[in-house]
Amino acid sequence: MDDVVVKKGWKDRFAFLKNPRFWKVLILGQVLSLCITGTNVTTTKLSEAYDFAAPTTQTFLVYAVLAVVYNSYAIYKRGIRGWLLQFKRRALWYLILGAIDVEGNYFVVKAYQYTSLLSAMLLGCWSTPVCMILSFFIMKIRYRWVQYVGVVIALGGMGMLVASDVMNGNNYAAVDAVKGDLFCLLGATLYGFANVGEELMARKHPLYEVIGMFTFFATIINFIQLMILERNEFASFKNEPGAVGLVIVYTVCMCVLYSLAPVMFRLGSAVLYNLSLLTSNFYGLIFGIGLFGYHITIMYPFAYAVIILGIAIYHTFPTPEPNIGTFDAETAERERKELMFGRQASSSDLEHQNDVQEQVFSEQMTHSK
Repeated sequence: MDDVVVKKGWKDRFAFLKNPRFWKVLILGQVLSLCITGTNVTTTKLSEAYDFAAPTTQTFLVYAVLAVVYNSYAIYKRGIRGWLLQFKRRALWYLILGAIDVEGNYFVVKAYQYTSLLSAMLLGCWSTPVCMILSFFIMKIRYRWVQYVGVVIALGGMGMLVASDVMNGNNYAAVDAVKGDLFCLLGATLYGFANVGEELMARKHPLYEVIGMFTFFATIINFIQLMILERNEFASFKNEPGAVGLVIVYTVCMCVLYSLAPVMFRLGSAVLYNLSLLTSNFYGLIFGIGLFGYHITIMYPFAYAVIILGIAIYHTFPTPEPNIGTFDAETAERERKELMFGRQASSSDLEHQNDVQEQVFSEQMTHSK
């Protein structure tokens, strides 16, 4: 008999609205977006009030705090031996991830010194298609057409924000447009690689390991870069209490962002993470009205609604799950055994489990006879 294909109606398509996971992802995404807004506002304030433009100096404290907190917790959970084994088995991957993240932050912040704000906003969206391309090839995720539509609609909402700025005459002049645009594209590309790399590790290992390990290497790389490129800025920064306070606020926002982003990667994906951050420009305007004298246009609320609509449409089908799965209790136990005893022990456990299953099956067949 042929299988009967049951077509789903619109009521079934939007059943995800009753799913608590969708609302968790949506709310978490907007919390992360507000964190990004906090970093943008503090960076703008540092530039305007203190003429401070030192991306490496800004992010050094972020990486250092995260490395201390999460590596301390990793030692508490796994002991010194387990913590050292993390380095032995996976240090190279975390070193690469840390370097990509450091340089992504550096080039994106640096781009704002050269290109216009509108160009930076548009080119920054490039990280979303980068995540989709990398997820397609690296994690073998196969998206449905509706997911592509959702991404296009969300990016269209971002385009409405930029168009609103053009209509309002906020097309800020660029000092060196070509240089700034290239920096922004490079930074957004590196962000895409960092997000997918972090999602890949977060689906295979505990969050305290992922965040602690890559920020450990990022702290070292960041400090070396700081001493080479920004020694003078770092020295002058220490004498400005107001600037120090803004950097502390920036650090808090970034620490929350880095702590919650891997949770978003597990619940959703790196693509959904980047889509959620598109609303940060709307939140930035709300803060900018009071802090920087920005003016709102009628298109802004509609643009915000379009971005949220794009995220919702992305959810009309279940979010594609990568072949590597997610980090559940079974994965956690297997990962712990591989870390402490090596892959051979994990393989022997699997063989033993298969032998037990075969024995049970044989006993059932014997009784049935």
